[in-house]
Amino acid sequence: MAGGSRNSFLCPGCRRLISIDEPRCPFCGLSHPHAVIRRDLIGGLLRDPGDIIRVIIGINIGFFIFTLLLNPAALGFSANPFALLSPSDRSLLIAGATGRIPIDRLHRWWTLVSANFLHGGILHLFFNMAALNQLGPFVVREYGLHRFLIIYLLSGIFGFFVSWFAGVPLTIGASAAVCGLIGAILYYGRSRGGHYGMAIYRQAMGWIVGLAIFGLLMPGINNWGHGGGIVAGIVTALLLGYREHHQETVSQRLLALGLSLLTVAVLGWAVFQSLLLRFMS
Repeated sequence: MAGGSRNSFLCPGCRRLISIDEPRCPFCGLSHPHAVIRRDLIGGLLRDPGDIIRVIIGINIGFFIFTLLLNPAALGFSANPFALLSPSDRSLLIAGATGRIPIDRLHRWWTLVSANFLHGGILHLFFNMAALNQLGPFVVREYGLHRFLIIYLLSGIFGFFVSWFAGVPLTIGASAAVCGLIGAILYYGRSRGGHYGMAIYRQAMGWIVGLAIFGLLMPGINNWGHGGGIVAGIVTALLLGYREHHQETVSQRLLALGLSLLTVAVLGWAVFQSLLLRFMS
């Protein structure tokens, strides 16, 4: 058994156990699967499909704590539960909040990326991460790790671009990216069809209806970002395809890696310039 485990590995295309000597995966048809593993940085680091969800949640929690520590004297304890334990507006602004103010006045286009990892209160963070934890594993399983990253990151960027275009002055949160996952699930269910596909489609529509009602009833909700994220998720899923129809391509893996590196660079810059502004002021 020990010798067999050393000669086997999980195919990066379908996550099934195959021999290390296979020139082509017998299950999904991926050519030279072991070579793909060696040259795939993201897949090599994240063996379990759930790992990427935990990494993203960890980054969001880390940035929430970071924004609280930027100005602990200004912590908000509002009667509004969604503002409970909230970072100050200044902390959020210097850490990478986006919208008309950061982009038009300060020319900080990079905030279209960083704002996806900032939250205005503990409940804001909790609900977004709970939604990510519920929806993310399905998208990773049906689309694959790399396509999940493309959908999630591009949906967040596009959702905030739409809200900037609509004139939203200042906005934050992972909800635009999470809405991209809803859009991808909606497309999957409609495209797949059948009893299973239509059940998935109805569940996704239920999420969208709930978001619309919540956005109409609650003040301060970025409905433009939500709508932009859903549209981006649908379009991106349509262009990328899902596992039942197409395996992930090399270009998709490279795009996911590029977007991930861009995100890491932007978040690193956000931390650096936040500390610089904090200690220079």
